[in-house]
Order: sequence, then C-alpha cells, then structure tokens
Amino acid sequence: MSVISKKEIFETVPVPKALAKMAVPTIISQLINLIYNMVDAFFIGRTGNSYMMAATTVALTLMMLNVAFSNLFGIGGGSLVSRLLGRGEPDGARSSSAFSCYGAILTAIVYSTLIGVFSEPVLRFLGASDATVGYASGYSFYVIVCGSLPTLLSLTLAHLLRNAGYSARASFGLSLGGVLNIALDPLFMFVIFPPGNEVTGAAVATLISNTAGLVYLLFAYFSASRTAPLSFSLKAASKIGANNFKQLFAVGIPSAILTALFDLASICVNILSSAHNDLVLAGMGIVMKVERIPNAVNIGLCQGMLPIVAYNYSSGNRKRMNDTIRTARLIGLIVSGVCILLLEILAGPVSGVFLSTSAADARTAAITVSLAAFYLRIRCIASPFQFLNYHTSFCMQAMGKGKETLIHAAVRELVFYIPLMFLLDRLFGDAGLASSLPAGEALGAVFSLILFYFVVQRTNHKKLKENLK
Repeated sequence: MSVISKKEIFETVPVPKALAKMAVPTIISQLINLIYNMVDAFFIGRTGNSYMMAATTVALTLMMLNVAFSNLFGIGGGSLVSRLLGRGEPDGARSSSAFSCYGAILTAIVYSTLIGVFSEPVLRFLGASDATVGYASGYSFYVIVCGSLPTLLSLTLAHLLRNAGYSARASFGLSLGGVLNIALDPLFMFVIFPPGNEVTGAAVATLISNTAGLVYLLFAYFSASRTAPLSFSLKAASKIGANNFKQLFAVGIPSAILTALFDLASICVNILSSAHNDLVLAGMGIVMKVERIPNAVNIGLCQGMLPIVAYNYSSGNRKRMNDTIRTARLIGLIVSGVCILLLEILAGPVSGVFLSTSAADARTAAITVSLAAFYLRIRCIASPFQFLNYHTSFCMQAMGKGKETLIHAAVRELVFYIPLMFLLDRLFGDAGLASSLPAGEALGAVFSLILFYFVVQRTNHKKLKENLK
C-alpha cells in the first residue's frame, strides 16, 4: 500500500479521507488530553472533598490562558505555515515557525512570573474562598508557575507540526503527556504525598507529564524540520518578514482573544457560582469538565480541517476548500446531536463519576452531584451551537481573516453570553446561570454564520475581479 504524501492530503485525496487523515489523530489527542485534565478532577473527587473540587475549578481558568497564548503563536503561526506552503514559500514558513516557537517561550516566562507574584489575589478574584484558596494556590504553583513553559510550548509545537502535515506526530506528543498523567496521578496523590495533599500531588503529576510530552514534541519537531519547512533557529526567527509578521498576528491575536474571552466567561461563571456557595461552584466545575467531551471532538475536527482549508484557500482551489468545510460541518453537528442525547440520559451517573458520595462528607458530595446533573442537562443543549461557533472561527482563521475572527469572538462572548449570564442569574438564580450558555451560544452561532456568509461573498467577489484583470 503506497504512502500518502503531505501534498496529496492537501490537494488530491478525497475530502472525507483527507479530513480523516488530519482530524482523527487530532480528535484522539484532544480526547486523551481531555481525559488527563479530567483525571485530576476524577481522583480529587475520590476524596469526596467538594472544596478541593471547587479549588481546581478556579485554577482551571488560569490553565486555559496557556491555551490562549499557545493559539497566539500556534494557530497564528500554524495557519500561516499552511498558507505559505500553499503559495510555495518554504523559507517564509521556516522563519514564521521559528518566530512562533520563541514567541511562545517568552510569553510563557512572563505569564508564569506574573502568576507567581500575584497568585493569591488573582485566585481570590476568580472566586477562591478561605476554604479553597490554599488548595488552588498549591495547584497553580506547579501547573502554572512551573508548568506554563512546557504546556505552552508543547501546544505551539503541536499546532506547527499539524499545519505542516504531521498531524499524527503532533497528536502523539500531546497524548503521551495525557497517558502519563493518568498513570502518575494516583501515584502522586495517594502514595507519594500524604493525605490532605491530593491537589498538590495531582499538580506535580501534571507538571511531569507535560514536560515529558514537550520532550517528545521537540524531538518530533526537529526530526520533521529535516524535510519540512519548520525551524527552531533563532536566526530564522529574526528573518520573519514584516508581511508574515503581520499575517501571523492578524490570525493569532483574534484566536488568542477568542480563547481568552472563553476563559473570561468561565471566570464569570466561577464568580457568579461562588456567590451562591462553594457547592454550586463545585457542581458547575464538574459540568464544565463534562461538557468539554463534545467540545474536544469538535475542536479536534476543526483543527484537522484548518490546514486543508488554509492550503486550498491560498492555492486557489475553492471547490476543495468548500467541500472540506461542508464535510466537517456535517460531521460536527452529528457528533453534537449524539452527545446531547447521551448527556441528557446519563447526566446523573456522569456527574457522579467526578465526586464520591461515599467518602468524607457524603451529604455535601451528594448535593454537589445533584446540582451538577441539573446544570449538565441544561448546558449540554449548547453543544451544536458551540460547534458552529468553533467551525466558523476556524474557517476564518484558515482564510487569514483575523479581523472577522476577532469580531465574532467579541460579539459571541461580550455581547451575548456574558451579559446573558449576569441577567439570567439575576432573574432565575443558578438555573438561569446554567441556561445562559445555550442561549448565548445559539445567538453567537447565528451571528457567526451571517458573518461567514459575507466573508465568503467578499472573497469570491475579490477573486472574480482578479480573474477579470
């Protein structure tokens, strides 16, 4: 059986097969990384301590900022690499990839330093109480202060590898960290660290796992750079042209802001939840982990779609680009529909997985699980709308439409979701807070489809004018 080249995947392989080749490893990687993020919550939940669960919920928002920063250089640089390959500019791709790597390193150092200095006031602002701030501080020290560099650089390298056609290597590197964390969590939480330090044990396991994943991704990146237009050279990074610099940030900044705004929304949820009580915060924290399952599949699908769309957009093959967009959209909507059905039926048992009701304070844990199941049945309805928002955003990023991506992100979170969150919480309490997600995402999805329609129309009009010259 002949090996399919990277060029064939982008240009000639049937769209469903090409999409599977690029997206399946990415989806698997997203799911494994989701599992290892959930593993911390799962094992912490074995203690039956709702306050530990609430603390990790608060710290998760700081972890999400690592994803935002990695999108700045990973998606910004990665989508640019795909477009430069489509235009036949390998030297530009090398300099852009190298610049992305060093940008990620510098950003990680600055972010981890700031959190190290201002950890407690930041965590208090995010919703940590006297009962949870100690746990949250310990977790943040290892995962953010010590762990931002391996986390942020790993995600950036994975994006660059994926956009150069090495989706399987990128996914394996991220998955390696996930699998290792699954193995290390119980060892550090229940064997190495004494009782009462389970949160710290989970954080140390995560730090070690992410570092191991980075080591593999560095090896994979240097190996791929022998034949692919990728580089880690500081000299190459300094040669990035002004136009490529501008294009990188034109996509990277909106992508980072999109994730940061999502993180801001999570912060608002935490603040509003903690205003009710720590159990509402813990229950909402469980739900925000569970609902990431369909999100992980759909984001993985969109990440696999992005390089194909970007390449064919730059090479001028609009038919293949549009076929890829339509195929990915159909698959994502089907996945979302199935997830809604399953979560509506299994909300109780799924929520119970994350917090033991037979350990420590069983009554408090049972209340938390009950609240989580209630919120989950409401919030899971947002899944198809969330996918449409992701799908449209990734399509615009692939086409280099940074301004439109930023407009979509701002309207989705700042005009719809976050204001609805405060309004519905005020009117209907915690049930209204849960309901704000499907309401906000539905409005955001409608706006994104309208915006994308005009982007495509304008792009087609521009291409027609160029052809007539």
